[in-house]
Amino acid sequence: MKKNIIVGFAAILMLASCKNDKKVLESLADYNNSMTEKGYHFGDKLALPKDVTDDAESISISFGDKETSSLTIDPKFFTLGDNAVTFNIKTKSGETLTQDATINVFAKNPEQKLSYEIVAEYPHDPKNFVQGFQIEGNTIYESDGQNGSSQILKYTLGTTTPLASTKQGQEDFSEGSTIAGDKVYQLTWQSKKGYIYDKSSLKLLSEFAYPNVLGEGWGLTYDGKNLIASDGSKLLYFLDVNDPSKMVKYIAVAGSSQTYDQLNELEFHNGFIYANVWQKPVILKINPANGEVVGTFDFTEIAKQNTKGSDDVLNGIAFKGENMLVTGKNWSKIYEVTIK
Repeated sequence: MKKNIIVGFAAILMLASCKNDKKVLESLADYNNSMTEKGYHFGDKLALPKDVTDDAESISISFGDKETSSLTIDPKFFTLGDNAVTFNIKTKSGETLTQDATINVFAKNPEQKLSYEIVAEYPHDPKNFVQGFQIEGNTIYESDGQNGSSQILKYTLGTTTPLASTKQGQEDFSEGSTIAGDKVYQLTWQSKKGYIYDKSSLKLLSEFAYPNVLGEGWGLTYDGKNLIASDGSKLLYFLDVNDPSKMVKYIAVAGSSQTYDQLNELEFHNGFIYANVWQKPVILKINPANGEVVGTFDFTEIAKQNTKGSDDVLNGIAFKGENMLVTGKNWSKIYEVTIK
């Protein structure tokens, strides 16, 4: 009889413990949901609910193969944008509880609304489905997409006649491109490889496989040290210019209240990355040190004049001195704008 009483008492304790554990996890889940839109900033401390901290002997956060017991939003562990994490809670009763969560981290300062003025217009071949776009001197280097029509070409600004061009195979859908020294680098969308050309003749020199982390090829630029590629996600990947199959690092891109993805055509200028957001008439100005969006351009009025469907969207950024050149897929014009 005494044994049954002891067993019954233990069962009551276990039931109470289970109910308490459930309450802790529900409280943590509710807290995380409430913070999804508001998010955090680097340096913020996670102020977890009292139900959680009162019952915890220790709390840690794991990020796959990394783990920290600090509840501060530290850039050593967190990136800008959404972070998939797991809370590990060791309770005072000796139980270990886990709760998956998403922690959004945003930039501290609001993005500056950047303005511009059109100062010149140039012709552009409307047959060209622009994917990569840059200028050196007065020569435009352009990568054009679509299976069967993909190419790399160059022409003098103000004309549409190619000075040199190289076609890609039917299987390739060409994407972003950039100039690095005496070479032109070009990505493909889903072929998992890129091409390297002689800048003068656009003769194909070699090709390279993507690092495994790069799912697709979208935009490409060069910061004077590394290639910088996008794959349609919130991430920008820094690649070794001497071996583009090797990733050096990556950054996530976010503003003060949102994560930015669909990053497409890229350009590096005066210490900042400029990125077009696919299917939006928006260009972001990004700090390459941490992925913070410091400014945005709204090219709605220009895009309206050139966009008739879902494909012929803004997708071309280059710098002619301190002025920006913008164009798009199948556009008949290139616009030169001065930034105010």
